[in-house]
Amino acid sequence: MLQAPKLTATRDGRILRVTLTNPERLNAIDYATMAALGDVFAGAAADPEVRVIVITGEGKAFCTGADLSATAGGVTPDEVMDCAGRLVTLIAETPVPVIARINGPTAGVGVGIALAADLIYATERAYFLLSFTNIGLMPDGGTTALVAAAGGRALANEMALLGGRLPATAARDAGLINAVLPDAELDARVQEAAEKLAHGPRRALELTKQALNATNLASLEAALAREKAGQVELLGSPDFLEGTTAMLQKRKAVFAE
Repeated sequence: MLQAPKLTATRDGRILRVTLTNPERLNAIDYATMAALGDVFAGAAADPEVRVIVITGEGKAFCTGADLSATAGGVTPDEVMDCAGRLVTLIAETPVPVIARINGPTAGVGVGIALAADLIYATERAYFLLSFTNIGLMPDGGTTALVAAAGGRALANEMALLGGRLPATAARDAGLINAVLPDAELDARVQEAAEKLAHGPRRALELTKQALNATNLASLEAALAREKAGQVELLGSPDFLEGTTAMLQKRKAVFAE
């Protein structure tokens, strides 16, 4: 078992179970955890014993986005964006299927992590949120491509521009995720899918995943590059300073005219 700050990865036969372990912050993810999580997926890709990966969060949330202190300790916005892009790309390109177990709120880059998975099962109380514009930023984590690829342009525009919550049932109805289940049934559904994939034909599943991604996620690399360029600019803007200050002060942001 791998244990890192705010992250665990445990082998269960052919299933690799990966859990974000920062429940006090609703599994907000910092730079070190993003890097470690990327390393987990890179290692799994090279391990023939791993046949399926299940990713989830500890406690009441899946992942509520990047920790606002992610750039602390001398890490630059460029480095944070590169790290997030690497992680999302590794999840999408890992040769084995990836299942996202969405156990609660999912926001920001957490939406990118979830939608980069191949199968997504959510609890009834989960929701998806791209609130970047509320604090003067733009969506990242590949979400400008991933949401549109799964749910279409109209849904992507609504989530990205208006920054409101999308309940799990609405996400399912839009084709963004596979299923919504009561808390008591979520683990059984995830386990059923994981066991089937774990004992399936590895090479056939890998080639199937590659073919599907080539059709549906062909724009992901370009989207990540655009997101990086835009986000690096916006992270140094007065609007971002106002947005984060307003959030911390629990007031409505007043952006520059």
